[in-house]
Amino acid sequence: MATFTADFKIEVIYSNEKIKESSLKYGTIGSACADLCADITEPLMLQPNEFKLISSGVRFNIPFPGIVGLVFPRSGLGCKGVNLKNTVGVIDSDYQGDVKIPVVNTGDKLIVIEPYMRIAQIGFFPVIKAGFVPVSEFETETDRGAKGFGSTGTGNKQA
Repeated sequence: MATFTADFKIEVIYSNEKIKESSLKYGTIGSACADLCADITEPLMLQPNEFKLISSGVRFNIPFPGIVGLVFPRSGLGCKGVNLKNTVGVIDSDYQGDVKIPVVNTGDKLIVIEPYMRIAQIGFFPVIKAGFVPVSEFETETDRGAKGFGSTGTGNKQA
């Protein structure tokens, strides 16, 4: 089976051997993101609606400004209430510090974060920096225009 991968290398500094063993693994050949683990040594109790900033134990040297690291919740954990406070974390190419994971319990039950548990995922994506051009009106108008929030319907019309 052919896969599309670039020969793209990102330098990583791991905080310890356990993080090196457990983090930054792709779950399957089709996985878009690699797992980030909780760099903690004791279980962390997360009450409903409680927020904790957890170290991932990894630091990156992204080789050029055209790439961004984006941190997302893990799908299965998200359904159980383990989500990111900021919904998506942005790791700019010039940031080289510890990647922190802002975990929030959006469920109604206590959640236990175990040491080195996979709690988030990171993907690396191209960046397009826009040049902003002030105008008084747009050159072209779309059919949708300024219609937002539900303007396209749900697709659930009954005949």
